[in-house]
This record gives sequence, C-alpha cells and structure tokens, in this order.
Amino acid sequence: MYLETGELLFRLLIALFVGIVAVLGNPDRAAARYASIVVEADTGRILHSTNAETKNYPASLTKIMTIFMTFEALKSGKLKPDQALPISRVAEGRSPSKLGLRRGETITVDDAIKALVTKSANDVATVLAEAMGGTERKFADMMTERARALGMKDTTFKNASGLPNRAQLSTARDMAILARAVLYGHPKMYHHFSRTSFTYKGRTYKTHNRLMSRYRGMDGIKTGYIRASGFNLVASATRGGKRLIAVVFGGKTSKIRDRHVANLLDKGFAEFQTVVAKSGTPKNLPASNVRPEYSGTGKTKQAAANMSRPPVVNPASGQIQSWAIQVGAYNRYGPAHLAVTRAARAVPSLLGNKFRIVRQQSKSRRGLQIYKARLLVASESTARTSCRALQRRNIDCMVIWMGPPS
Repeated sequence: MYLETGELLFRLLIALFVGIVAVLGNPDRAAARYASIVVEADTGRILHSTNAETKNYPASLTKIMTIFMTFEALKSGKLKPDQALPISRVAEGRSPSKLGLRRGETITVDDAIKALVTKSANDVATVLAEAMGGTERKFADMMTERARALGMKDTTFKNASGLPNRAQLSTARDMAILARAVLYGHPKMYHHFSRTSFTYKGRTYKTHNRLMSRYRGMDGIKTGYIRASGFNLVASATRGGKRLIAVVFGGKTSKIRDRHVANLLDKGFAEFQTVVAKSGTPKNLPASNVRPEYSGTGKTKQAAANMSRPPVVNPASGQIQSWAIQVGAYNRYGPAHLAVTRAARAVPSLLGNKFRIVRQQSKSRRGLQIYKARLLVASESTARTSCRALQRRNIDCMVIWMGPPS
C-alpha cells in the first residue's frame, strides 16, 4: 500500500516537472492573458498599450483574418457572393459555435460571411477555408503568410476559426493592424462587421458583439472566446470624424471586457481631443505625426537646423525610417494629408507607417507654400516595392531619401 502511494506521488512529481519544462521551454506559447491597445485608425498612432506585443490565443478573432481573405478572394474574382460552397465531413464535425451545417449541403459565400460575423460559426469557417485553400491546414498557412505581409509579425494561424490550438497565437498589436487592413483595404465590405443579426433557413442569429449597440459610434468588429484566452474583442468606433480601434485580450467576463473596451475608447477620444486643442493641428492629423521640414536661407534655415527631431520609427517593425515615398505636392495642407491617407489605404502594407507633410517655399512663386506628401519607410527596397504597388493602382509616386535622422 505504501509502495503504491509512493509510486503515485513520484509519478505526479514527474508529470509536474515535465509540465513546467514544457511551459518554460516553449517561447511561442501564450505568455499573458490580458493585453490591450488603442490606435488611431488613420495613422496607426498608438494611444494606449499594455502587453500589446505579448502572444495570446486569439480565439474567434481569428475569423477576422478568414473574412479578410474572403474579401480579397471576392475582389480578385476567385469567389463570387452567390457562389454555393459545399459542406464537407470535416466542416460538419466542427464543435460549436456552429450553424449545424450537414455534409452534402451548400452555403453561399455571402451567407458564410454573415454567419462568421454574427454567429461566429466554426463550421462555416472551415467551409470558407476549404474553398480558398483546399484544406483548412493549407488555408491556415496562407493566413499566416498574409498576416506576415500585413506586418503581423507575431501571429501564427493553425485553423480558420480560432478553435483551441496551442500554436495559434497573436497579439493585440497585430490584431489592430488586421483591423486597419480590413477598414482601409476593403472599405466597401466593412459594413458586414456592423451587422447585428443574420437569418438563415428561417432562424435568426444575433451578434455576439453586444457592445456595438451600447457604445456611441461603435460599428464593429469581432468578439472571441475560448477558456485559455478569456474574452477578447476588437472594436472600432468613430466620434467627431475620428476613428479609433481598441483591442482587448483576456477579459474575465464579456461584460467586464465590454466595459473595459468602452473605457479605453473614451480615454482615447479624450486624449486625441486634448492633443488637437493644444497643438492647433488640423483635426484629421495628430501633432505627433507632423514633422515639418523647411528650405531656404537665413533665420528659417537656422531654425530648422536647431529643431529637435527624434528618429521616426515604424511602430510595426521598430526600424528607423530614412526613406520615403512621395505621393504628390500640393499648395494646401488638406490635399497633401488626403493623399498620404489614400496611398496607405491602397497598399495595406503601408498602413502601419507614419507620414510627413513637408512644407517648403516655392522657388517659382514667391510666398507660395508647397506641401509634399510622403509616407515613411525603413529601406530603399521597401520604398521601391511599395511605390510599384501604388503605381499599379494608378497612384503616382517617387522614392525619396530623407537622410539619416538627426
């Protein structure tokens, strides 16, 4: 009897030791449950950040990427809105939340998008994954590759739904990048994330995103939950023409999470209004992103030389940005700002980059100010690749060397 008890205790100790080693020896495992970030949607400027680059389980936030890639497939013509997608045995066997699809049935792409947004249906996520990738595993690889291209450097996908998988990880920062990619990469499709209900085969499903009906200005985008992650939410809201994105991982309950997201958004909008009031900067451009450059001689040139100008850093990569893509020169500030915004929206890989409006005096017309619109990038190769991408979208551009940061 004593021998059996001692042996049992020994085995328990061994199991505990192995578990500790597994946790400490796996750097890619989720390290912290709570994380949050608030960013200004137009520029990606970070207003708040806590554990924003710590890897966590995204749960059904994963479906934002599945939907994003569905939007891209629709845009390229690989999928059609009314296309009937077959239900496989694998899709039928997915665990809830689900629509209860049966093998041999079909569902249209349009209904599939609505089901993912509102019902967060795992069986539907598998249907879309198989339609675009052949198998869900191959599609997950495609998702990860696309995430890297968007700048989501700490995200790995293993399925299309967010069902538990220890290797499926993301960060609050990466989810903010994805939200911006949806907003500006597919602005005509974003309305799907504002959907509050969905009717399928006579049954109506209401959205899990209940904060959307309670927070003024909020119009999307997605909730997520598994036991290992806690309650997650990516939220987007507008006030006074300004849009903010808030991401929270690890809420203890859905109500606590929703209150916290609302509080973060409130603080974000209040901070932006304070910046505008103090700086006098035009409403659509935060002061922290305005670094004017000057040309000329005498006092103006000397004043520019004496300015304290810290290095401009890309928040997505941490690299100092010494190169720029110029997308136009204008005689007013507003059109220059609009040009860089449109260019960033046209090429999602530029969404995390800061921009600079360069103010210079015209050499041909005395007293006339010229505003050059530039997107800042980390390297010459990135600048040239991005410029070619802009030109393919009929946006004129040129590569500029900004010189080493002073």
